[in-house]
Amino acid sequence: ARLDPGSAMEALRAAGRAVLRSPRLARHGLGLRRRRKLPESWADMQEPLLEGMCFTLKYLGMTLVEKPKGEDMAAAAIRRIVATARVGARKFQKVILTVSPRGISLQDADTKEMVENISIYRISYCTTDKLQNKVFAYVAQSQESGALECHAFLSPKKKIAQAVTLTVAQAFQVALDLWEATHAGR
Repeated sequence: ARLDPGSAMEALRAAGRAVLRSPRLARHGLGLRRRRKLPESWADMQEPLLEGMCFTLKYLGMTLVEKPKGEDMAAAAIRRIVATARVGARKFQKVILTVSPRGISLQDADTKEMVENISIYRISYCTTDKLQNKVFAYVAQSQESGALECHAFLSPKKKIAQAVTLTVAQAFQVALDLWEATHAGR
């Protein structure tokens, strides 16, 4: 189901307001000092996204999928990941997920070590699960094997999971706009 541009922007603004109020949001990488707040209209601005929007999430895990996109496929993959995560008694890895028009990068929140960097061109789908509404997931093609992988993350709030999803969607649009601008002269 596609949203019309007006309701999509309003949903992005609402999620942005929730992100701004979240104390757990990692604001480093936004080029802002700690005391300065992001403007309410951050969803309309490309500059923060170009630098990278950061979210602190817990990595739940990964599973292989057969299709590059689809709500049913993603829901089934998320169910498998969450079921596996519940069985294991391990502590989830806290990561800083940075979204930009280049893609998604994952950094360990404690050690600051880079975990993974996924090109925007390898990501085929992202979603906030309807039943597990604090779970954000994306599907990407593995650079090593070429297999389709669904990665899932737990956010502290439903609105933050939605904000990550909408930010990735905005990153796709900005990447497309930049690509079209560079290829317009050819």
